[in-house]
Order: sequence, then structure tokens, then C-alpha cells
Amino acid sequence: MTALGSYETIDVAVEGGVATVTLDRPERMNAFDPVMVAEFARLWPAVRNEDDVRVVVLRAAGDRAFCTGMDVKASWDGTQNPWARQDPGRALSPKWGHQVWKPLVCAVQGMAAGGAFYWLNEADLILASDDASFFDPHVSFGMAAAPGPIGLSRRIGLSAVLEMTLLGKDRRIDAARALQLGLVTEVVADGLWERADRIAHAIAAHDPLAVQGSVRAVWEGLDQPRTTALDRSLGYSQLAAAHAVAPTHPKGTA
Repeated sequence: MTALGSYETIDVAVEGGVATVTLDRPERMNAFDPVMVAEFARLWPAVRNEDDVRVVVLRAAGDRAFCTGMDVKASWDGTQNPWARQDPGRALSPKWGHQVWKPLVCAVQGMAAGGAFYWLNEADLILASDDASFFDPHVSFGMAAAPGPIGLSRRIGLSAVLEMTLLGKDRRIDAARALQLGLVTEVVADGLWERADRIAHAIAAHDPLAVQGSVRAVWEGLDQPRTTALDRSLGYSQLAAAHAVAPTHPKGTA
């Protein structure tokens, strides 16, 4: 058990200010089930409230997939009242669901599909192996794609979002194209996990309040008119400066 707790479907380790979270259902291509959803609902508040955690790396076990979304073979109990249902993405998402402003670095190998975008759309940096592919299969199975494309439209151009959405499983964006679109930060030919860890530790070496204030300012600014976001920006800088904490971890190099 770590300071963040123990879990069944994810592995969590904390070292040097970095929490490394590994999706651990490779036999189901790391699709999330109700247990994983509930565990992320516990994990994110723990990350938010644990000062020794400054950065989160999210990665996945196995070679085939980072995550293929919701596990349709799992038992999903719940109300039949459509107005009372909760999107599982709220529990999975650090920013939308839990107000976590500590940087999220995602390391993606293999397939990243459908519900994987609950995490990817809120990642601050996305590293991808050269065999990674990104797609949203919802329409191919007669389901409307909504949260994924909405979040993705904040990251890449509308035409690319609609192409992925409307072609479903027939349009897979490879790592090179994802880099070109700005979906991923970097394509890593070898040593994906090591590269993500190195970048995360470099971020963790900086003042945590300055980093978190920067993350929050950028993401909240996306939901505001430009002038409003700029008018509020000074407050983020002043608050972070007033409560600055000297770095305690050795500086890393990205």
C-alpha cells in the first residue's frame, strides 16, 4: 500500500514526487469496469490531497492496448432512470471529476479507444509509442460519441475530431498523425515508460504550487472568454508566489 491506498485494477507507486499509476487489466485490454471506476473515484482525491505527489504518470500493462474504453462484458448495475445516471467519466477524470491540478502525463502504447479519452483529453502531456493508435468506435456499434469528441475538440482541430468520430473503428490515427495533429506531445520509439518517468520527475522538481497554478490557469482558461481568462490570470500568479514552496526533489532533465 502507498500513501494513496491499495487497489485491485490499478497499480500505484509513489517515488520522488511522482505517482505512477498503471492500468492493470491487460487481459481485457485495460478496459475499465465498475471496480476500476470506483478505484479512480478514490485515487484522484487522494492524489489531490497528498502533498508528496506532484505529478501523475498514467500508463497501462501489456503491449496491446493502453485502454479500449468501457468493458462491455462487465456487469454494470445502476438505475434505469436516464435522468439519474452518472457518466463513469466523471469518476475517471482528474480535472472534470475531481479538481486535480497536478500535471498528468499519459504514456500510451497500442490501442487507445473510446473511453480512454476520459484520461487523454485531460492529460497535460501525452507520450506515445510508435505503435500507438487512437480511435473512437462508438458509431460503429450504434452509439453516439459525445464526451470523447467534445473533450478532444479542445485539443485538436474540428475536422480531425469529426473524421475520427464519424468513421468510428474505420479511422485509426497512428502515432505520427497524432503528433502532427497535436494530440500527442512526443512519439517514443523505445523506452516509453522510462521517458515518461524522466519527464515527470523533471516537472516534479519545480515549485509545486507554481506548476499546479499554471495547469489550473490554462485549463480553466479554455472554458472562459479570452479577456476574462486574461483578467483572472494575475490572481493565479500572485497566489502561487505568495505560497511558494521550495523544491525538495533533485531537478530532473526532460
